Amino acid sequence: MSLHPELLNLALRLLCAFAASLVIGLDRELHERAAGMRTTILVCLAACIAMMSANLLLPQAGKESGSFVQMDVMRLPLGILTGMGFIGAGAIMRRDDGFVLGVTTAATLWFVTVMGLCFGAGQFLLGGTAFLAALATLWPLKYAEHHIGKDREARLVVILSRDGPSEAEVRHTLSHPPFRIRRAFVRIASDTGRRELRYDLRYAADAGAPPPDFVASLAAREGVEQVEWEV
Repeated sequence: MSLHPELLNLALRLLCAFAASLVIGLDRELHERAAGMRTTILVCLAACIAMMSANLLLPQAGKESGSFVQMDVMRLPLGILTGMGFIGAGAIMRRDDGFVLGVTTAATLWFVTVMGLCFGAGQFLLGGTAFLAALATLWPLKYAEHHIGKDREARLVVILSRDGPSEAEVRHTLSHPPFRIRRAFVRIASDTGRRELRYDLRYAADAGAPPPDFVASLAAREGVEQVEWEV
């Protein structure tokens, strides 16, 4: 950081922070995420301004002879990063089914904060590199994720009459790849013999994949009254 930055240099820092956070926020905005353009721009500019303020205070830092006061201007950007932890934590939610949302949003906010600190310190090369790394992470890798097979969670509910397939037959189908049974629940009506089977599964599938073929074949079997597949 320069001890005596010029006004044009400070304006360039703000412009770089604004432009970079605008592009990153646009990706979040297009996908209707919690942190859109305005949020990422404000966070990045706040970090940039904090770092510029620390830069302007550098000539005044230090301990004078006979003084018990010492100014550590670097505490200002460190405080910004600490504050971002609270904002990021507020963006993360855990649903009742255990699924966690908002982690990428929180990481994006933390990232644009660090990027803003880089631009605020006049480290244009480092900030620009961070910006390009963010673009590569948020855009190309997002599309690559759709082609990577992932373990997904699903729930299968089967209602069987007395003469329907046995629980052992259904479980045998689910005991082979790509399925893994995590939890199983069985309810049997003693008067009618009607059975309700519930399975919490993990299976390998692409995002947005249709229900497995065996769901339709199971529903077509005699004695199967109802089949529900929930992802």
